[in-house]
Amino acid sequence: MVIGKIALKIFIGFVGLWVLTRLLGKKEISQLTPFDFVSSVMLSDLVGETVYDEDIKYSELIFALFLWGVLSFVFEKISQKVKRARGFLDGKPSIIIRDGKVDLRHMRQNGLDFDQLRMLLRQHEVFFISEVAYAIFEPNGTLSVMKRPQEEAIKRKDLGLDTFNEKACLSYCLVENGVVDRTSLQMIGKDEAWLQRLLEKSGYERLEDVAYAEWKEDEDLYVVPQQRNRREN
Repeated sequence: MVIGKIALKIFIGFVGLWVLTRLLGKKEISQLTPFDFVSSVMLSDLVGETVYDEDIKYSELIFALFLWGVLSFVFEKISQKVKRARGFLDGKPSIIIRDGKVDLRHMRQNGLDFDQLRMLLRQHEVFFISEVAYAIFEPNGTLSVMKRPQEEAIKRKDLGLDTFNEKACLSYCLVENGVVDRTSLQMIGKDEAWLQRLLEKSGYERLEDVAYAEWKEDEDLYVVPQQRNRREN
């Protein structure tokens, strides 16, 4: 009897989830916004808790699924119709890189560090931050990237240029939040004196003034300065 009840509840939950997904649209199974994530977690807990609880009746499970569906539908319509509520429910995009300059304040607000930013950029085949004109951190956690015009991809063979002597180079994080990454220095066979000379050449004498410094072979050092509050200046 217990196995039969569990099987029936699982069947009801499966059918209910399938129907709700079909009614609410494909967005529920695509990249999740904060509201979609919360509602999905609540729904999974709802079905999971009721399947193995013998005190919960089938009608109560059906009612819970129905109520969840109604609430999700209402909030979705509010998000679509009321523009002011859209940012509160779904979140707003943040411009992390604007016109080639990294916005440290927006990075902190979104809990991003430079390692995470570089990982997201690599997913767009960007291996050097200076190649980016704009990077927008979307509410669903993805990064939209617009490269600088001069960095747009073009195949050398399309121009009839020789490619045999060319080699691809990775970029390396050398400084983050005023701290030298000695592991990266060892990987490229350099020391801190060499790094200090590069920083001074770029106009930075103190590590405390550097939020991020990235280096790539045959490229100048890319530096993001610390953005201090006015009270600190």
